Amino acid sequence: MKKSHPLNPLKWFALFLYFSITAAHAGENEIRQSLQNKFPSIGKIEHIVKTSYADLYEVVIDDQLLYTDAQGQYLFDGSVIDVKSRRNITEDRRRQLFAIDFDKLPLDLALKKVKGNGKRKLAVFTDPNCGYCKRLERELLKITDVTLYLFLYPVLQGSDEIVRNVYCSKDPVKAWDGLMMGGIAPPHATCNSQIDKVMALAKKHHVQGTPNLIFGDGMQVPGYMPAEELEKRLNGADKK
Repeated sequence: MKKSHPLNPLKWFALFLYFSITAAHAGENEIRQSLQNKFPSIGKIEHIVKTSYADLYEVVIDDQLLYTDAQGQYLFDGSVIDVKSRRNITEDRRRQLFAIDFDKLPLDLALKKVKGNGKRKLAVFTDPNCGYCKRLERELLKITDVTLYLFLYPVLQGSDEIVRNVYCSKDPVKAWDGLMMGGIAPPHATCNSQIDKVMALAKKHHVQGTPNLIFGDGMQVPGYMPAEELEKRLNGADKK
């Protein structure tokens, strides 16, 4: 009788790794198929990854981060919060998944403001009728040594005309500051503004509202942020 030889431990590990990866991909493929069968108009499923919590799978569909179960029978739309640390896991993941190469942004579409040495960089998608955008502008007054790129993104009702008037004014930066800080509406003006290009840019980078901040390291942070937090985030991005 031929004596069998036990497999080398490295070979056992290699086999385990192979079957683990195969099983994982099989699960992801099954989830994708299940979602597409149940939701034929679901759109492009760009990403399916198993998370380390609650047996959930992370799914990116178009510009949304969603969750599903292991069978792809349910879709969950909302934030996952780590109760112990109170950390918004979904928001952290969204920032990572939709990070942007800052140097590839079409900065010529933005209003540029250099403060101090201008070393740090911050891009902002902003709307003139957005209350939190106006609050953010006042916080930005407290920040120096930064170059600001303001992408005027008219998503609220009545903002289109205001943004066009700003873009088409003789001094767009001055017109914008007068509007946001003093409530001075820019006079009516016409030109080939950049609005359509900014709208397309926002869609490309999953910008869903205003204000939306993009730091020099490419991380997106939607929403208002006070000056103290802005300073911390700008310094952290500059180190990277």
